[in-house]
Amino acid sequence: MHLPGARAGAPGAPPAAATPAERAAWLVAVADALDANADELTALANTETHLPVAPRLQGELKRTTFQLRLFGEVLHDGEFLGATVDHADPAWPMGPRPDIRRSHTPIGPVLVFAASNFPFAFSVAGGDTASGLAAGCPIIVKAHSGHPELSARTGQIVKEALAAAGAPAGIFDVVYGQPVGVAALNDPRIQASSFTGSVPGGRALFDIASARPRPIPFYGELGSVNPVVVTPAALAERGEAIAKGYAGSFTLGAGQFCTKPGLLFLPEGHGLEDTLREAVAGIAGQAMLNDRIAAGYSEGVDKLRGVSGVEVLAEGGGQGPEFTPTLFATTAKSFLADADTVREECFGPASLIVTYTDQAELISLLDVIEPGLTATIQGEESDADWVRPLLPSLTKIAGRLLWNDWPTGVTVSWAQQHGGPYPATTAPTSTSVGTAAITRFQRPIAWQSFPDALLPEALQEANPWQLPRRTDGRR
Repeated sequence: MHLPGARAGAPGAPPAAATPAERAAWLVAVADALDANADELTALANTETHLPVAPRLQGELKRTTFQLRLFGEVLHDGEFLGATVDHADPAWPMGPRPDIRRSHTPIGPVLVFAASNFPFAFSVAGGDTASGLAAGCPIIVKAHSGHPELSARTGQIVKEALAAAGAPAGIFDVVYGQPVGVAALNDPRIQASSFTGSVPGGRALFDIASARPRPIPFYGELGSVNPVVVTPAALAERGEAIAKGYAGSFTLGAGQFCTKPGLLFLPEGHGLEDTLREAVAGIAGQAMLNDRIAAGYSEGVDKLRGVSGVEVLAEGGGQGPEFTPTLFATTAKSFLADADTVREECFGPASLIVTYTDQAELISLLDVIEPGLTATIQGEESDADWVRPLLPSLTKIAGRLLWNDWPTGVTVSWAQQHGGPYPATTAPTSTSVGTAAITRFQRPIAWQSFPDALLPEALQEANPWQLPRRTDGRR
């Protein structure tokens, strides 16, 4: 099997040998090429995924090129290298200290499993590819079967842009098919892998990566129910607006976002039933990404219908190609009695309302749900004392907490965190969105007592790249 980096293994050729400025230029070149072919790419994506060109696919492609350019800024900034210098110190309290210098280096060839629901932002030229190339790693992308023609064309554009920008040959490639993807994951040249998709698929790949003779990091984003808590004060102040916002959030993109709010915790006797029904009834039918996802959604909805104590508050429909949303409701008591179904993600335009009687019961609910990517509070400033006891439970189950916002919408920024405890991800200490994503594809090396001429540029005494560094404990 050909893997990226095989031809780039000659002296001086690996992407790791390029300066951060050179790698930044590669990323900008890829972004420019994708923008130049936007009309063709969005049309292809529309054909294969049923997602609308405007505004969805146009916006997603813009996000994709933005994050490529943002990682260029990360490279120019230089902090991602974590350069740290401890000069030799004979008076060090632990005993004489040798000269030690630490920085991050690329982990090696990375295998990226593309997602179905984001054909640009989490696919061939998506965030994992951008952060991996920025880190200095060769990238191989296993294309998703839901959009093969788009993957092939995007891959061609990326390759041509990298070559025109002077990147080493063979640092990027796209492969197809599950057997090929599994073979690549087992290839000893692959040093890390990333994945966005279902819990069963991600867990199977995680187990393969962990069972290798030399296990590798596997950064899987799997499933998430993304609970939303509505406080009594918020219900009284703006309950109708919250109900409408919630309906819009869980049905956005036919509910096919990993950040879809799948659970809404409302105070008992909330009185929003009619408002919720009307809001959901106003949502037009939407096509699912493909038949497999549509079948999985229908199965999930049927399972919820069969749970004791769960009622259908707003009946959806459709057997394809378009589905209208379904809204379920239950009580805290029934929710706590069910072991599995009500706590699982139902990927698609369905969500479950759970009513609670008081703060203590709400905390008991939060303590039994599966961890996820997000947790949201719809509250009032006056709620601070009421909300504070919830925070330990919320921080335990989510990587991003939201106040009076909705989780569907993950901006790409320096402070973003898109991750969480399993099953949200297989690596809760990392993020797949935002500039910190680059750290997944690096590893630290300490250089002790090396002559300056043999040190990497990031650690040389003259600091030729003018990096932000910590020297002898001081920034």
